[in-house]
Amino acid sequence: MRQMLSISSYLAVKEVWRNRGRFLLVSLVIALITLLVLFIAALGEGLGNGNREYISKLDAELIVYQAKSDTVIAASRLGRNRLAAVRRVEGVADAGMLGTSSASLLPPNDAEPIKVALLGVEPGHTGEPPVVQGARLSTDLAQEAIIDANTAYRSKLQVGDTLTLRVTQGTRDEFYDLRIVGITGGQQFQLQPSIFVPFYTWDRIRPKSEAEINGSTPVANVLLVKLKDPTQAEAVSARLAAQVDNIEIATIRQAIEALPGYSAQLSTLNTQGGFTLFIGILVIGGFFQIQILQKVAQIGVLKAIGTANPVVAAAAIIQIVVVTVIGVAIGGLLSFLLSLTFPPTVPIIFNGATSALAIVALLLIGPLGGLVSIRYAVRIEPLKALGLSS
Repeated sequence: MRQMLSISSYLAVKEVWRNRGRFLLVSLVIALITLLVLFIAALGEGLGNGNREYISKLDAELIVYQAKSDTVIAASRLGRNRLAAVRRVEGVADAGMLGTSSASLLPPNDAEPIKVALLGVEPGHTGEPPVVQGARLSTDLAQEAIIDANTAYRSKLQVGDTLTLRVTQGTRDEFYDLRIVGITGGQQFQLQPSIFVPFYTWDRIRPKSEAEINGSTPVANVLLVKLKDPTQAEAVSARLAAQVDNIEIATIRQAIEALPGYSAQLSTLNTQGGFTLFIGILVIGGFFQIQILQKVAQIGVLKAIGTANPVVAAAAIIQIVVVTVIGVAIGGLLSFLLSLTFPPTVPIIFNGATSALAIVALLLIGPLGGLVSIRYAVRIEPLKALGLSS
């Protein structure tokens, strides 16, 4: 066995070295396929993360929606009376209101406005993000804001600065100034950088229709529920449904999957990645099939002098693996170098587990693509290959 592998390795590496220009070209094609697959995987991770980032980092286990809202945050409306009822349910440690809307942030120095997610949270309750710099929100009516790292990067605003928001209320644009008291980590909401304000401040400054301008009853979109025992999520959900009218409950995972466009984005990108891998199999398979056809006579000579089929097959497999590994290594290095040039605003994230899975798949497509050529190589008859059979 060791002798067979030694001979096979010698034959494979010797041919690759003697025809290094040709094999390098194939390795570069595999490198480009690797680059494409890794970037599709990173783009899928980046878009998914940008859509779910705030929800996935919540210090909560359950999200309460209005009944028949199909677990869509924007379609749900819940008043403060529901909040009080939820907090009374056994097993609930805390609950906080969350209001969502959009606004335009006007950066200093007359820069282009930035579309942001304007989120209303209750200071000191579930939903308020932890800060990495500065302080948390003080009171429900404070003219304060916490901005996430994406907002800080794009606007160049810092703790202590005053930000200006432009929102549409009725048919007029209104402008509001808020003091930045803290900066949190990445907390994007539905692919938008986020600004967190006290809930009642949010209700006052959020975009409104003409009918809502004179309204005085604050209404949240959803309630964020933290449990005393996270393992009892199912039991607490049942109690919430029984004791609070006209609501539906979702876990964090269910809430993420229900985000608009989230599943469709991931499905589309995963399909693209799958087709790219399939194209890689065809390219590698086609190249090595041509290689085998070009050296039928050489294989015939090897078999005529006593080389066994397992040696021929092993040499072909080793050759395919070597070329594939070189191509994947080059592609992986190019992906890493290119990733360093992208600003944080580009939604590309190279997740270790996802990238490793993509690389393993890429390493497997070489042998898979070469199966046909290997089968053809072991079936070559020496006399026919040398033109000596009648």
